[in-house]
Amino acid sequence: MKIAITGGTGFVGRHLAHSLVADGHEVALVARGLDRRDETIFGLEGAKVVLGSVANPGALGEAFSGCEAVAHLAGINREIGNQTYERVHLQGTRNVVEMARVAGVTRIAMLSFLRARPGCGSRYHESKWEAEEIVRSSGLDYAILKSGMIYGRGDHMLDHLSRSLRTFPVFPLVGMREQPIRPVAVADVVRVLQAALVEGRLPNKTVAVLGPEEMHLSDAVRRVGRVVGGQPIFVRLPLWTHYLFARLFELTMKTPLVARAQVRILSEGVVAPGPLAEPLPEDLVPRTHFSQEQIERGLPEARSFGLRDLRWFN
Repeated sequence: MKIAITGGTGFVGRHLAHSLVADGHEVALVARGLDRRDETIFGLEGAKVVLGSVANPGALGEAFSGCEAVAHLAGINREIGNQTYERVHLQGTRNVVEMARVAGVTRIAMLSFLRARPGCGSRYHESKWEAEEIVRSSGLDYAILKSGMIYGRGDHMLDHLSRSLRTFPVFPLVGMREQPIRPVAVADVVRVLQAALVEGRLPNKTVAVLGPEEMHLSDAVRRVGRVVGGQPIFVRLPLWTHYLFARLFELTMKTPLVARAQVRILSEGVVAPGPLAEPLPEDLVPRTHFSQEQIERGLPEARSFGLRDLRWFN
């Protein structure tokens, strides 16, 4: 089976591509080519990389040719230049749906965010919801995964937590009252995506994908700290200070330590799904715990934040 993946060289896209190829499938990866955290993806046997974004119908058409299904994973959590929520989440999803129809693709699986919903005042959440609606009204056989915080090798969660613990003695908690999270392993997300794409599971369903453990972010930080050998001093700061820091990080860092959308996410908690989300079938429910073994498996090479993380550093 041939499957196209938008955001194909990104975090979840890479893991899905490796898993599909290992199972004997062909993949076509649509990517801007800017995420170089795993160079092996560019030489993966059975994988074709099409350089371009979801804003480029030509690249999508080339990638979708001969495919039976599309995994739509492309997305952003902050706007930079022409990479806006409108261009990536909305126009990009419209392009994906239209070019899938043109190529004769009948099945699409989209990765969205757990709390995506309309009218909440966060353009990130609202645009992800609007993208869901585009897929739901596409006429294609769809599955939409409303996922929580995903972790694993090459992610931002373990990368940023481990590097923060190696760089700063203090860890600021979001808001004066912590909200719960349920981290989900990328392998569990990939398993659900493959079930939808290859087996046709979850037809025309929107499902919540959450890890098996509920905890606070401080609990997750302590677990990572025990692995990397650093336990920070926790301080509680009001939301406005986190939004201020997030704006500063977005302006100065290549990959922000935290973005404004992430502040909103953490201030709400990541356990209650947005509208329309159904529970997964029992055999697809994530079972992987946020354990020492999983943290060790997902950690990047040991390093701290420094000048190389700034946008103007060449």
